[in-house]
Order: sequence, then structure tokens, then C-alpha cells
Amino acid sequence: MSMQGPLATSRSATGIPTGRLAVWWLLASEIFIFGGLIACYILYRLNNPWWGGEAVFTKVPAGAFNTFVLLTSSLFIVLAHDAAEKKDFDRAFKFIWYTIGGGLVFLLVKYYEYSSKLFTDDPELLKTPLTNTYWSFYYTATGLHALHVIGGMVIMALISFDLRKGFNPHRVELIGLYWHFVDIVWIFLFPLLYIAK
Repeated sequence: MSMQGPLATSRSATGIPTGRLAVWWLLASEIFIFGGLIACYILYRLNNPWWGGEAVFTKVPAGAFNTFVLLTSSLFIVLAHDAAEKKDFDRAFKFIWYTIGGGLVFLLVKYYEYSSKLFTDDPELLKTPLTNTYWSFYYTATGLHALHVIGGMVIMALISFDLRKGFNPHRVELIGLYWHFVDIVWIFLFPLLYIAK
């Protein structure tokens, strides 16, 4: 049985492999989604200085820790890509699962943050998407980002088992591009939602 991937992954009319081109198109569309959301947030923030008082209720240490976790997981996916290129598929498999573990830690911290705002008896600390416009932006942006983290983790889990058999190792690069994008979005969200008070 040949371990060669589908023809579409190796041909190219543009000089760029079709898989990579597809991911770049996907990321371009995602830039419009997150870029529009972030631009709206900034415009609203400039006209609503009282939002600084709402940002006080975010958990900056949790956000900073999650930044560290995502940056570390980006390192792991780079190491997975390097191992896949060297055909060390067991090592690549291991680093993909380290990346997935980083995503899981990120989501657990988000759950802690959400639950401390949504499931509290203290009316001062209760912050829902309906509290005001700031919290609507907060939950929309961080929730959409969390869904992208989950999507990346699922794709990594699915490709990891094929990778272990040496099948389609180029997918590690493709999911790596997506994962770096997820990290970059968080690098914008963290200072805007947590630090700028």
C-alpha cells in the first residue's frame, strides 16, 4: 500500500501546494471575521471610556497564563512539523499531542474565567453577555476564539494517527499555520480585553 497522499496535495498551478493555498485562503477569511470584530471593539472602546471599569473584572493573570500556554503550544507544533519533515513520525505525534494538551489547558482556564463570571451569587461579579456591550464583545470574541482552539485540537487529533503511520505528513505544516493564526488572534485579544483599562 502506498503512503502517498492524494494528488491534490502535491500538485500546484500557482507554485504553492494546493493544501497550503487552501489554508491561506481560510486564514484570509478568518482575518476578516476577527479583524472586523476587533475593529468594532476598538471603535466602541474609544467612544466608551467607562469600559475600562468593566475590564477590571477580567482576570489578567489567567489571561497572561493562557498567552504563555498558547505560545508554548505554538512551539510544540513547530517541533512536530520539524519532526515530520525528518520523518520522525513518533516524535511528531508526541509533539502534536503536546499541542493538543496546551489547547486543553487553555480551554480549562477559559472555563474557570467564564464560570467565575457566569455562576456567582455576587451581583457585583456576575457578568453575562447581556450585562452590557463590553461583556457582549468579551464573550463573543473569546468564545469565537475558543471555538477555533477546539477546531484546531480536533483536526490535530484526527491527523495525528495518520501521521504516526507516515501518511500525509504535510498536514502538520497546514494545521501549524492555522494554530499560529489562533495564537496571533489571542495576542490581540489579550491586551485589548484584559490589559487596556
